[in-house]
Amino acid sequence: MIEMRVAGIALDAGTRSPIVLLKDTTDRRALPIYIGQDQARAIINALERQKPPRPLTHDLMVNVLDTWEMALEKVVIHALQDNTFYALLSLRQGEHLREIDARPSDAIAMALRTGASIWVLEEVIADASIPVDQEADEAEREAFRDFLSGLRPEDFTRQGKGRSVNGE
Repeated sequence: MIEMRVAGIALDAGTRSPIVLLKDTTDRRALPIYIGQDQARAIINALERQKPPRPLTHDLMVNVLDTWEMALEKVVIHALQDNTFYALLSLRQGEHLREIDARPSDAIAMALRTGASIWVLEEVIADASIPVDQEADEAEREAFRDFLSGLRPEDFTRQGKGRSVNGE
């Protein structure tokens, strides 16, 4: 799993649909997730630390968790099927850990209100992320190519014992 953070909300130029943009902690990959207008507003309110005069849906859910002494430990975006992302809320109540299915937009809105971490499975990142820093990606690939080109067969034997890596 890769930890992500909310980089912001954007609008699709063609459809004007809101997109929540998650970025990894190194700012190398971004994961765009299309969301509804209401969820976009809820995420923006949380990012801007705006408190409504009365609790809205996500605030209400956080209040229920607090009342029942439950904590949102993390959000996990674990699947992408037919262009739909799937998420889980990982909730703790005492010694008990429960996972509850949720839309990623709702899970993100709650994570922002509670300070919970947001995680995405590597498979989802591989399928749906976009590169942010292509220069850094290419520099990393070039460094790896340089490393590989400098390897010799004797580099694969253990030092001092004259045995190969697989023990022969």
